[in-house]
Amino acid sequence: MFHSENKSLMREGVCHLLELQVLQQPDFALAFSQFIVGPFMDVLSETSLFYRSAEQSVGYSPELGAKLQVFLAVFFTSLPAEHRGCVLLELIQQLGSKHWCAVPLLFLSQALSKLPPSPLLGLDGLAALREVLRCTMITHQVLLRGAAQCFLLKSALCLTDVSAVSLDDFFSFLMHFHADESLCRGTQVWNQLCVWLSDNEGRFKPRTVDGDHTSAATKKETIKGYVQDEIHAFLRVPASTGQTERLPDPKEAEKLARAILLCVDMEQRQLGTAMTNILELLLSPLLDTLSRVSTNIYLPLRKSDKSLQLVLQLFQLGQTPGCQSIGGELGDTVNVALEKLIFKLTDPIQDFILRRLCGELQELFDVERAELYLSVLSQLLASYSSTPHLHIKVQQNNFPKLIKHNLTVLQESSQQIPSMTHQVARAVAMASLAKVCSLVEQEVIATRSETTFALKALNDYFYSSVPSVSQSQSSLGNFNKRLLKPQTGDLSCDLAVQGPLVKDWGRIAANFMRDQWICLSFLIKTIGIPEISRSPETLKAALSCSVEALALLPSDLVLPVLTFMETLLPQLLITEEALCVEAVTLSWDLVQTLSSNGQAFWPALKGFISMAFHRHLLQLSHTQAVTFVATLKQIAADLIELSQAKSGVLGVLLQHCCQTWLPTDRSGGEKADGAFSSVFSHINILTEACVYGPVLRKDQRLLQDVQTYVEQLGDECTVKVIVASENRDEQFPRTCVLAFLSRLDSSNSEHETLMEAVVMALLKKDNDISKSKVRKNINALQHRITNRVWQTLLLLLPKLREEFVATLLNHVFEAGFCSNQASVKYLIEWMMILILIRYPQHMDSFWACFNMDQEKTKTSICTFLSVLVHFDVIIPNLNNKAAQLRKALNSILQWCFNHNFSVRLYALLALKRVWSLAEVHAEEGADGWGGLSTVIKACLNQAEAMQSTGNANKNWIRIQEHFFFGAFHPIRDYSVETIFFTFPSLSELTDDEWIPPWKFEKLSCFSESPSFPLKNPAPDLSQLQPGDWIQQDKGQQDQEERWAEVQKKITPWRLGIQEQEPELHLVPSQRAARLGKLHGALLVVASLIDKPTNLGGLCRTCEIFGASSLVLDSLRHINDKHFQSLSVSSELWLPLLEVKPVELTDFLQEKKSEGYCIVGVEQTANSQSLQDYQFPEKTLLLLGNEREGIPANLLQMLDVCVEIPQQGVIRSLNVHVSAALLIWEYTRQHLASGSAKADA
Repeated sequence: MFHSENKSLMREGVCHLLELQVLQQPDFALAFSQFIVGPFMDVLSETSLFYRSAEQSVGYSPELGAKLQVFLAVFFTSLPAEHRGCVLLELIQQLGSKHWCAVPLLFLSQALSKLPPSPLLGLDGLAALREVLRCTMITHQVLLRGAAQCFLLKSALCLTDVSAVSLDDFFSFLMHFHADESLCRGTQVWNQLCVWLSDNEGRFKPRTVDGDHTSAATKKETIKGYVQDEIHAFLRVPASTGQTERLPDPKEAEKLARAILLCVDMEQRQLGTAMTNILELLLSPLLDTLSRVSTNIYLPLRKSDKSLQLVLQLFQLGQTPGCQSIGGELGDTVNVALEKLIFKLTDPIQDFILRRLCGELQELFDVERAELYLSVLSQLLASYSSTPHLHIKVQQNNFPKLIKHNLTVLQESSQQIPSMTHQVARAVAMASLAKVCSLVEQEVIATRSETTFALKALNDYFYSSVPSVSQSQSSLGNFNKRLLKPQTGDLSCDLAVQGPLVKDWGRIAANFMRDQWICLSFLIKTIGIPEISRSPETLKAALSCSVEALALLPSDLVLPVLTFMETLLPQLLITEEALCVEAVTLSWDLVQTLSSNGQAFWPALKGFISMAFHRHLLQLSHTQAVTFVATLKQIAADLIELSQAKSGVLGVLLQHCCQTWLPTDRSGGEKADGAFSSVFSHINILTEACVYGPVLRKDQRLLQDVQTYVEQLGDECTVKVIVASENRDEQFPRTCVLAFLSRLDSSNSEHETLMEAVVMALLKKDNDISKSKVRKNINALQHRITNRVWQTLLLLLPKLREEFVATLLNHVFEAGFCSNQASVKYLIEWMMILILIRYPQHMDSFWACFNMDQEKTKTSICTFLSVLVHFDVIIPNLNNKAAQLRKALNSILQWCFNHNFSVRLYALLALKRVWSLAEVHAEEGADGWGGLSTVIKACLNQAEAMQSTGNANKNWIRIQEHFFFGAFHPIRDYSVETIFFTFPSLSELTDDEWIPPWKFEKLSCFSESPSFPLKNPAPDLSQLQPGDWIQQDKGQQDQEERWAEVQKKITPWRLGIQEQEPELHLVPSQRAARLGKLHGALLVVASLIDKPTNLGGLCRTCEIFGASSLVLDSLRHINDKHFQSLSVSSELWLPLLEVKPVELTDFLQEKKSEGYCIVGVEQTANSQSLQDYQFPEKTLLLLGNEREGIPANLLQMLDVCVEIPQQGVIRSLNVHVSAALLIWEYTRQHLASGSAKADA
C-alpha cells in the first residue's frame, strides 16, 4: 500500500499503521523501529497524505497530523528506555537527509514537540536538529517555516539531555532560530526557553577551560557566569596590525546578544531586581569600551566594531512584537533599562561614528562598516526620539556637518584612473545621505530642522548642470551617477583579502545608484525641484532619467525610482503622455520579472501600484489622457490575471484603489470627489473583484489550509505573532470591494451611477455564463462566479433607485428561468421576494411569468413557486389583497398536476402556504371563495394522502423542513452573514465560498446599517445543518416519477444484491452461471494496453457481449479508481487473466495449439475489411498499444489482420472503440448463426 500510485490507498495504509495497537509492546516496537525511521519516514514525506478530510472544516489539523502525534508519543513510550535516544536520533537524521516539503515537515515537527519530556538528545541530536533547520527548511514558505522552527525548538527543550551538552553548544544551536520567524522576545516560546534554562541551570555539561580537565567535572556553570565570560571573550581582540581588517562576523554578536537577553529575563523572573542593575553588571566590559570609543586612539578598530555590533543586536533582538501581550511589560522594562545605559554613552558613540563617516572610511571593507555605523546611528535616533533635548542635539550638531562633508566628497572631480579611496568615499557619502533622508521621511528627524535646511544643498547638487559635459536631452545634473570600478593595483598586498569584494563591485555600484534615488524621491516630495531649475524641460529630463534608472538598476532595487516617479508623473501626464506611458509600462515589466522573488516582489508591487494608480494620475487620466487610461486598463487586466496564480496581487491593487476613490477619513472634500470620478474608467477592477476567487490546484489548496491551521494555533505557535500578515487571503479582494460598495451613498449621483454600472456589468457576466454550454457542477468555477454575482446584487439592492430596479426586473425573471445550481436559485428567489416587498407595483410582471409555455419553463417554474411560498411577507404591501390571493391560487393550481414530481411538490407547498392566507376570506364567505375553497381543500387532502407513504412522504416532509421554506425569513435574515456565510454553507457549497463575518469586521472601512446588519439578529439559520431535500437543488427528478423521455440506467446485479451475497464469493464464471448468463468463445487480449480508462471500458464491453475472458498485463488495474469508473463492476462477472507483455509470445503460441485463430486489429497491407471478414468461433482478439500498436515480433504470429473501414481524415480510432466494434461484429455473426441453428 505504501508504494501504491493511488494516494488514497497509500493514505489508508498509513492511517492503519498509525492505529496499530501491537506497536505498544516493547519488543515489537523495537523490532519495528528501523521500519519507522526508514521506509515509513519516506512515505510520510508525501505531501498529499496531509489533505484534510471532507468532513473537516478549514483551520483544523488534518486527520493524519493528529494521528501522527498520538502514534509517535505511544511508539517512543513503548520502546525500551535504553533504545529511545538512538531511534529518535535516527529519525531526526532522516529528516535532515533530504529535502522535505513544508507540510510533512511541519506536522512531524509538531508530533516531535508532543513527545513526553525525556533526556534523549545529546550533542549529536542538536547537530541533527541544526541540520534540519539549516538545510531542509531554507526554501519553505515563511509562515510554515517559522511554525516548524517553533515546534523543533519545543522538541529540543523537552528532549535534550543537558548533562551531555554545554551552554555554549546550546546557544550555538539557538542561532538557527530566526528572531523574525520564531525565537522573538515576548513570545510564548521565548518565555518557555527562559523557564527551561532556569530549571536546568547548573546541570549543563561544564566547559573545559585551558585544558583543565580535573576541575571541569565538578565546576557548575551558571547562565550569568557563562554570559560574563562570553562578553569578555567577545571583546578580547589582538592589537591592531595596521592592515585592513574585515568587519567581524555579526553572527557572534547576535549569539551573545541573545544570551544576554535570555540571562536578563531569567534574572528578573527569579530575583525581581532592577533591570538597570542587572544589565549594568553584565554589560560593564561593553560599556567601558563604548565610553572610550571616541577618545582612545589606541583602541583596536576591531574592538570598536564588535562593541557597536553588540549594541545594535541588543536593541534589535530586545524588541517585542507590538501586538503581543505575553511578556510585553517585561520587554519594555528591559528596553528602558538598556536605553538608559546607552543614553549615557551617546556622545562618544556618535562622535566616533561621525568621525569615521567623515573621511576615515576609504578601504573596500569600509563599505560594510558604513552600513553598520549608519544602522547604529538610526537605531539610537529611533530609541531616543522621545527625548527632545538629545534629539535636537543630534540633528543640530551632527547631521548638518555630515551632509556638508558628503556633498564635498560627491562634488570632487572624478580622477582619470578611479582610485579605491575615492570610489569608496563616494559610496559611503551617498549611503549616509540616503540614510539621513530616510530618517527625515520617517519623522525620526524633525522635518523643520537644520538637517532639512542642509538637505537643500543636496537638492541643488542633483539638479545642477555640469558645464564641461555636453548633456543629452535625457540627462540631468547629477542624476544616475555611477561608481567606477577601482583598479586592483590599489589593493596591493590586500588583494587576497579584498578580492572577493572587488568581484561584488556591481552590487556596491547598484546600491550607490539606489541611494541616489532614495535621496531624490525624498527631496522631490519634501523640497521639490529647485526654482532655478524648475521648467518643463527639467521635469521631462528627470522622468527620462528615472526611465533610464529602471533599465540600469537590478529589478529588486527599483522601489525608490518608483517612489520618485509617483510624485513626478502627475506633473507631466498632460504634456508628455507618451513618456509617462513608457515609464509606467517599463515599470510594470520590471515588477513582473520579480514575481518569483517573494521578498522583493511585494514591496515593488505596492510601490508600482501607488505610482501608476496615484490619485492625481487617475483624476487627470480620466479626463485628458486616453492612451494612459488604456495602458492602466491593460495593466489592471494583467494584475487580475496574475492574481489567479499569485494570491494577494488583486488585494494590493483593490485596497489602494478603493482608498483612493473613497477615502475612509473623507477629509479630502472636492479632491476626493475628483478622484472618485476616475472609478468609471476602471469599473472592470470592481466587477472582477466582486467575482474573484481562483480555483486552486489541490497542492495550493493544501498549503492554504495548513497556513490557516497555523494561524489559528494561537499561543502554541508564536510565528503568527511575529510574521506580518499581508492580506493575501484569496477572499480579501471580495471583502474589500464589498466594503467599498457598502459605503456608497445612494443620495450621491456619482455613487448611484457607479452602483448601476456595476450591477449591469455583473448581470452581463451572469448572462454570458448562462448562455455558455459549459456544464456547471456544484463547485465549478462558472457556478461560483454566478453565485458571487447574485450575492453582490443582493447587497446592492437596497441602494438602487426604483426606476433602475424596474429595468432590472426582467433580468432577474430571466435568470429565474435559467438552469442554476441550488445556491444561485435561493439568491435569485430571495432577490425577487425583496423586490416585490419594496416595489409591489411589479406584481403583474411576476404573475406573467406563470403564463409562459410550460414546455419552455419545465422545472424552472419551481423558482417562482418558491417565491410564493413566502407570499406572507409580500402581501402586507399589496393593494386589493383578496384579488392578489386569487391570482396566486390560480397561478399555483395549474402546476399542481404537472407531470414532473418536483414541480408538483413545489406547487403543493406553495398552495398550502398561500391557502393558509386565503382561508380567512373563504371562512368569511366572500364572493367566489366558497367553490374555490372546496376544490383547494380537496386538492390538499388528496395531496396529503398521496404523500403518505414511501419516498413521496419523505420528500414532502423534507421540503417543508428545508431551511429556505422553514427557518429562513427574507426580511429578518437580510444580513451580510446570511448572504455570504449561512446560505453558502446550507447550500453545500465548498467552504472556500463561505466568508465569515469576522473577515468583514477586520475591515475598518466596512459600513453596516440597521437595515443591513453584519450579523443575523436571530440564531435560527446559523444553527441549521445542510438539508437533504435535493430534488430541485441538484437538478434531479424523482426516481419514482421518471417519464419515458428520460433515459434510465439499470444495473441488474445491484437490484438483488442482498440475495446475491453468496455468489460474490465464487469465481466470475460460476457467478455468471448462477445468474443464467452464458459466455462465448471470444478471448480478448489487452496486455499491450496500459491506460486504466481504456481497460475499464473494455472490461465492460467484454462482459456485456459475453466474451469468455479478458487478458490484462496486471490484475492490479481492477483496483484503480479510473478502471472502476468505466467498468461499473463488470470485473465481478467476467473472467480476467494476467499475462505480461513479455509472456505474450508463449501465450499466443499456446492458444494457437488449442485451435484459436489469432486476429489482430491493425492496418497493414494485407488487412481484411471488418465488413467482409467472418470470425471463427474460437477467436483470440489481440489489441495493440495506444501509441505503438502491435509490435513487429507479434505481428508475424497473427493469422489475420482486420481493419475497420473509415471515411474520415483521421486514420486512427481509440483502442477501446476499435475493440468494441470488432467484439460487436463477432457477437452479431455468432448470434445470427446461433439463431439459424436453432431454427434448423
